Amino acid sequence: MDAAEGGRDVEMARSALELFRERVGALRAKLHTVVLGQDETIDLLLTCALTDSHALVVGVPGLAKTLLVKALANAFNWRFNRIQFTPDLMPSDITGYELLQAREEGVSRGASMVFRRGPVFANLVLADEINRAAPKTQSALLEAMAERHVTVSGATYTLDDPFLVVATQNPIEQEGTYPLPEAQLDRFMMEIHMPYPPAALEEEIVVHTTSGRLSLGQPSMDSKEFLDLRDLVLAVPVPRSVVSYAVALCGGSRPGDARALPEVTRYVEWGAGPRGSQNLVLASKARALLNGRPAPIVDDVRRVAMPVLRHRIIPNYQAIGEGVRSSRIVEMLLERVPLPGDGR
Repeated sequence: MDAAEGGRDVEMARSALELFRERVGALRAKLHTVVLGQDETIDLLLTCALTDSHALVVGVPGLAKTLLVKALANAFNWRFNRIQFTPDLMPSDITGYELLQAREEGVSRGASMVFRRGPVFANLVLADEINRAAPKTQSALLEAMAERHVTVSGATYTLDDPFLVVATQNPIEQEGTYPLPEAQLDRFMMEIHMPYPPAALEEEIVVHTTSGRLSLGQPSMDSKEFLDLRDLVLAVPVPRSVVSYAVALCGGSRPGDARALPEVTRYVEWGAGPRGSQNLVLASKARALLNGRPAPIVDDVRRVAMPVLRHRIIPNYQAIGEGVRSSRIVEMLLERVPLPGDGR
């Protein structure tokens, strides 16, 4: 490659980065007009969307979880469906079902089976209070999340592209709920915790939401623009030191691994698998671009480690008895897993 070609490549990379910052900046601003505050939550949801990944949002009622997800779908101009998970929800209520339908008189006689699509056929599906449904219903989402298709009566139906699931959980109501299976938890890139707003911001929220009807506004981009941004995130180069650090964090969370911390051996039943390492790197790519940098650094991995890893580390009975949560294990990993030589 000669100097002219190299210069053109650098200029194209700068233009792509500027375009990303411009489009995503406008998208961020739009979301902040709908949901005040929650800066980290918005950035983490954008990270999941821009990497084609699913998210689990945990927060008490009234924090605008549903409103934020609807605003995200509207900003991307996506088809949006909300599924309220309840104990009597059936798998067919999610995926769809086959219906015996009579043919029109005068055309042909008899009847045929027709597939009626369920609410999972959308670009963004909000699985509201997902842990309220029985395991067989929760698992109806697993094939869709993992394979991007559903199978009904032996026939396979491909889902739209993009396809994202954002599920919500209420951390304070556990009666009548069912824990998510580990295989499904691992399909979520992040477990995002939404905190209470500070007092001053809560006053602004009250004024903002009681002064008139809220509007989601106009979409910020079309499907083609979103796909371009997603491809740009996937194409971001990653330094080997960043990959090594992500792998070291996940390896340190696995009991029986030579890299495991003593506390991991004592308190952890299962640690983060390779999908954890993959998601750390993917999230770091998106975070780098969101912060105006062309490639991730080790600090990006550290900043996304908590939401990416805490639901992938399963505490054992001793940890439960002593009140040691998975988030504390992640904190120990960040404190004690060695950084690469130059920290980048």
